[in-house]
Amino acid sequence: MKISVICFSLTGQETAERLIQGLRERGIETLLGKKSRYLPDSISEDLQSWTGKQFSQADGIVFIGACGIAVRSIAPFIQNKKKDPAVLVADECGKFVISLLSGHLGGANELADLAADILGAVPVVTTATDLHGRFAVDVFAKKNQCSIVHMKAAKEVSAALLAGESVGFYSEFPWEGELPAGLVLCDRNGEPVQNEEKTALSFGRGEKEKKRMPHKPRTGIAVSIYKDALPFASTVSLIPPVVAVGMGCKKGTDEEKLASALAKCEERLLLYREAICCLASISLKKEEPGLLALAEKLGLSFLTFTEQELKEDPGEFTGSSFVKSVTGVDNVCERSAVFASGQGRLLENKVCREGVTTAAAEKRWRIRFE
Repeated sequence: MKISVICFSLTGQETAERLIQGLRERGIETLLGKKSRYLPDSISEDLQSWTGKQFSQADGIVFIGACGIAVRSIAPFIQNKKKDPAVLVADECGKFVISLLSGHLGGANELADLAADILGAVPVVTTATDLHGRFAVDVFAKKNQCSIVHMKAAKEVSAALLAGESVGFYSEFPWEGELPAGLVLCDRNGEPVQNEEKTALSFGRGEKEKKRMPHKPRTGIAVSIYKDALPFASTVSLIPPVVAVGMGCKKGTDEEKLASALAKCEERLLLYREAICCLASISLKKEEPGLLALAEKLGLSFLTFTEQELKEDPGEFTGSSFVKSVTGVDNVCERSAVFASGQGRLLENKVCREGVTTAAAEKRWRIRFE
């Protein structure tokens, strides 16, 4: 984590230095900026240019000064909840710390609490769910490393909980902890159920005796990797990155063909792209330009495994004598997908398309409620 702090006066500098010292003691990387002719080493660029750089480089920005300065500085760079960094404002005396922007997904609320603790200040958080102690779906998603799709529905979830209405909760994965107040466990059709165990409710997995309950929620949350998992009229989808895609190809296969094969795999399975955590193959392909370029373009890790490692994969795979004669193992894509997923379950066996083979496997994963 990197936090950029900027001050505008001598008193503000003292507060900034106290904050930076406390952040560094907690292992957080920091950058101090000063903007005043009365301060040594004042930045030469204008404040807006400095702020623009921090928006793209830092996880959080703390303005030590007036709210107006911060608001005018960040205004041109605000995009959306998924992209904006945390923005805080602290008065120069360090009496109050305000969570100004990206309170949940950006972590501004937590950072405000931390900064206030360091400075001995009062944290000012205005997010409604925090003020009323309600479940916040965006905070839950972030803590469970899930992507959010359908942000409008996420707002409706918060509005429903604040209005005292029930919100549906459907998950294809088991969980730890108890469902927060206001959430009602539902099946893939959005029908409320009672489940004696904290188990997944999709595809017949974890099915226990269920007792139907009235009042199907209109708004709800679906923890799923599948695009067709939309149990509620207004569904916010939370997508964990749990799918490893194994790929095999001829030497020199271009990125475009590999990308097309990956897209077809997603289409067949109705997978969200956000569900894919990595691409995988045999170590013979660790320098394959097309695979490396595709992984980099998508922001995914590219994992490779030795012949011996892949041979140790348990289970039955779609064998090929030709592949074995070239690589030493009977199947590259299925075995590498399973190995990369931590010996998870195959979602799709080998599919060959234009000289590219793909297979997908799902990690064992669970949700955590605090």
